[in-house]
Amino acid sequence: MENRDSALKNKSIHLMGIGGAGMSGLALLLHGIGASVSGCDAVETSYMKRLRERGIAMRIGHEAKHIDEFTPDILVYSSALPNDHPEILKAWQQGIEVSRRAEILSRIFNVRRGVGIAGTHGKTTTSSMASLICENAGLDPTIAVGGDLPQIGTNAKLGAGDCMVAELDESDRSFVYFHPEIAVITNIDWDHRDHYMTFKAVTDAFSEFLSHVKENGKIILCMEDNGVRRLCEEYSVSRPIVKYGWGRGWDWGAAEVEHREGGGVSYTLFHEGKELGRVGLTVSGEHNVLNSLAACAACSEIGVPLENMIDSLKFFSGAKRRLQKTGKVGDILIYDDYGHHPNEILATLSTVRKIYPGRRLVAVFQPHRFSRTAALYREFADALSLADRAFILPIYGSDEKPIDGVSSKLIFDAASDDMRSHYELSGNFDDLLTSVCQAARSGDIVLTLGAGSVGTLGKKIAEKLAELQA
Repeated sequence: MENRDSALKNKSIHLMGIGGAGMSGLALLLHGIGASVSGCDAVETSYMKRLRERGIAMRIGHEAKHIDEFTPDILVYSSALPNDHPEILKAWQQGIEVSRRAEILSRIFNVRRGVGIAGTHGKTTTSSMASLICENAGLDPTIAVGGDLPQIGTNAKLGAGDCMVAELDESDRSFVYFHPEIAVITNIDWDHRDHYMTFKAVTDAFSEFLSHVKENGKIILCMEDNGVRRLCEEYSVSRPIVKYGWGRGWDWGAAEVEHREGGGVSYTLFHEGKELGRVGLTVSGEHNVLNSLAACAACSEIGVPLENMIDSLKFFSGAKRRLQKTGKVGDILIYDDYGHHPNEILATLSTVRKIYPGRRLVAVFQPHRFSRTAALYREFADALSLADRAFILPIYGSDEKPIDGVSSKLIFDAASDDMRSHYELSGNFDDLLTSVCQAARSGDIVLTLGAGSVGTLGKKIAEKLAELQA
């Protein structure tokens, strides 16, 4: 196994977008393999500090001159960047190999016993759970997930073992580069509508992903999801399927779910109809029960004993920005969550309701991408109605250009008449801080939501509330 990464070792590899969660993780893996890694990004990020500690050279900004400065053998670019960027064009002109992140990550993944976790929602948490289980079982896995795993202290690591757990991204169809031994699909929703024009285009992509499962491989599917059931009905699958869901009727099932006030959930675990005992999770929500079933199913297939799985799940504290407690001021609690799709927001708000029954819930939502907002603004308005108050920030465009007529006001206007007074549009972070802190009451749960810069707001809200209460 020592030479499995020889094709990348000693290569000079330059990563555009190195400050992102996915690209920074790839940089760590390539550095561990023995490649000479460099990179650039538009702004400084928290992930870049970790890379600098490894001696990885980085620049702020994307410029064609980086090609001459670092003379890479391979240029890797984030899907957030246009493929006609001057830095990319210069690499092509000089005959340098130009690849997407997924293409390079798949070269590391495909030569290992790959556990590939895909799905519209829940893949970061599920891959983090599976990674922790494998790590604690002594398998020393290679890991690549979309957020920091606190128990390991990183979002990626190169292990000496023969297995790899990776979160695979469907947003740009790049997961079709991977050939997993075990493929997990947590759910299938019609998201990323800038890339997928119809829901069938989404299921076509997932079907193609499953067609690349290795010959001796297994497919693990959540049968509680409508999209997954539709995939099973409309496409033929040539590999054995392991199914999970509620009750004892699946290969892996959960029943007798109990939500603990203040956080956490427990359930009775079943495998092939046989009761295996109670599982206790520190993380909350029925969606995380399903995520843990997927992790157990995957880890069982690669030989992890049941006791190891239950012990590891007991100590899994969640991935970064997945219903993460970020502050406490008096008896006001502040949480942050990455949820940026209506179904994710519904799951998160429902979970908070169950772990803090009777407490007022104040949501702060930053829509992510103009195309997603245009397609789902009504669903966002409905999801936010689960909160007692909802503050809506301007859209975080990411790599998208604005679309005429598309703004956060679409969500506000879509709110039902009887809920309109519970919603408030905020022009910027400063306005929002003032409004939220004025609205906050003793015992409130304040929850920041979104995939953009809103994750930095929780700390500022806590500081402002502390000033007001001093």
